[in-house]
Amino acid sequence: MDFKCLSCIVFFPIHIVYYILKASVYLLLPSRRRTLIKEVVLITGGGRGIGRHLAQEFAKQGAKKVILWGRTEKCLKETCEEISQFGTECHYFLCDVANREDVYKQAKVVREKVGDVTILVNNAAVVHGKSLMDSDDDCLLKSQHINTMGQFWTTKAFLPRMLELQHGHVVCINSILSQSPIPGAIDYCTSKASSLAFMESLTLGLLDCPGVGCTTVLPFHTNTEMFQGMRVRFPALFPPLKPETVAERTVDAVRTNTAYVYMPWTMHALVILKSFMPQAALEEIHKFSGSYTCMNTFKGRT
Repeated sequence: MDFKCLSCIVFFPIHIVYYILKASVYLLLPSRRRTLIKEVVLITGGGRGIGRHLAQEFAKQGAKKVILWGRTEKCLKETCEEISQFGTECHYFLCDVANREDVYKQAKVVREKVGDVTILVNNAAVVHGKSLMDSDDDCLLKSQHINTMGQFWTTKAFLPRMLELQHGHVVCINSILSQSPIPGAIDYCTSKASSLAFMESLTLGLLDCPGVGCTTVLPFHTNTEMFQGMRVRFPALFPPLKPETVAERTVDAVRTNTAYVYMPWTMHALVILKSFMPQAALEEIHKFSGSYTCMNTFKGRT
């Protein structure tokens, strides 16, 4: 073993401890937040739910332009009118992120009519809320195409220009269910786990790309019509998140260049417990929390 290799082995744990201590100190200090006044933000699924609140929050924080993508023109138009009231230039385009050709076509239209996108927010998602055997095959495919593959197409459409400009940010609104799945939402949990792997790989791949960052947001159950009817056993202990809270934390994470955001913070403990607890103990946690039956009353969007 040569000296260079030996020194790397010796200093590796020192570097790890250093970065852990550095991150701990930064948690106690106020973070520096960058301005958004020159940013052009595109939000998929921007017509309603978390997407609508994200658009509002980016506008409140001074984004130069906000672009909304979605499949329902009525919702997109209403949200666009709300954003315009903040004094922010807002545009909307009908686009199905599951359709690769549609994404590339609308991305070209956006560049020609609005300009270069500097912040891409992959928010569009669907959930059908059924077990595997009760799920329609087309619905299962739809979840994977929108929740996972849509990220591939939108990121391929806009990331190259961010790399050229050496300025940009890719955001994913994921879910804690990507790391702690529940029964009754097998399509959603699977697609979100794939989406998380995509973002983890992308984040590492961009480490040597100056000016371009990533943020992955992993919230607990959020009170939107998308998960209408979902019930937790102890709502006082595990209250659903407000979509405006998720939006505020997401925009703040972009401004501070934070890679991963767990909401609420107690979700960190859930992920840690899962890493070493036996399966029987994890099953007891699920039984106690009521996650086995939380989708029994699921209705989704009406």
